[in-house]
Amino acid sequence: MAKKVTKIGVLTSGGDAPGMNAAIRAVVRTAIYNEIEVYGIMRGYQGMIDDDIVKMESKSVANIIQRGGTILKTARCKEFYEPEGRKKAYTTLKKRGINGLVIIGGDGSFRGACKLSQEFDIPCIGLAGTIDKDIHGSDFTIGFDTAVNTAVRAIDQIRDTMDAHDRIFVIEVMGRDAGYIALHSGIATGAENILIPERKQDIKDIIKTLQEKERRKKLVNLIVVAEGDTVGGAYEVQKALAASLTNAEIRVAVLGHIQRGGSPTCIDRLIASRMGYHAVECLMEGRHNVFVGIQNNKMNYIPLEKAVKDKGNISEEWMKIVKILAS
Repeated sequence: MAKKVTKIGVLTSGGDAPGMNAAIRAVVRTAIYNEIEVYGIMRGYQGMIDDDIVKMESKSVANIIQRGGTILKTARCKEFYEPEGRKKAYTTLKKRGINGLVIIGGDGSFRGACKLSQEFDIPCIGLAGTIDKDIHGSDFTIGFDTAVNTAVRAIDQIRDTMDAHDRIFVIEVMGRDAGYIALHSGIATGAENILIPERKQDIKDIIKTLQEKERRKKLVNLIVVAEGDTVGGAYEVQKALAASLTNAEIRVAVLGHIQRGGSPTCIDRLIASRMGYHAVECLMEGRHNVFVGIQNNKMNYIPLEKAVKDKGNISEEWMKIVKILAS
């Protein structure tokens, strides 16, 4: 028989993502509605180790749903990687009487949650808060839609000046190990080439297509590159192109951290609110180590370990769409 959860801790960990505040708000208000005490753990696992924890009330999360970032702050905690660090964290939770956790973050955050739960038998529920959309088990992750829309707006503006000067532009977007932001923003902005970590692409093939387009007087070309692409990022792509396309004007724009900030879109607010609500429901039902996602507009629950280990695949259909629409 699962122990009844009476006090919940909520934290945000790893990279921040627009919509995290909406998820925090949903967790806090759902817990309070069900007469469960809820505590905000500051700076992720570091706050758990340092006992930087505050009790949350309904008013604590007023007027935050539209804000980017996270009111609980976030950090990466090397100390938590070690058993002694996790023991300190659990000692803090035990002292506070916290017997259930909601972790909003990415796969690194979930790995930490799995270890903590296994070692000290505390139920942990994971919500995917990452702009990279690199967690298995959910069609969207909190922050992805906002990040893509930010990238699209920036690329649209760059296209104006690119077109005015007949230039090739190489635009780098975020996505260390996942190319979803590059894929979605590239298709949405009509990119001629999209480079992503999931698909090894020979730069010689891109040069060949650009040379053919140059002969056809198509001088304006957009290349969207995920930062983790196998070629090595936007500047490496520019260097390779410049060596062969000596008459072309090639410019680089690295969008960087603007993709992480800003007010979350309606989609991110909705999925974060829905996931946060169901995270508390899971704890009340006595579930351990569950990842809460949404697939085909329905709640999807899988073991937290599976969400960490399994990665989504970018289908061949998407790559075919890119090739045909860019021709």
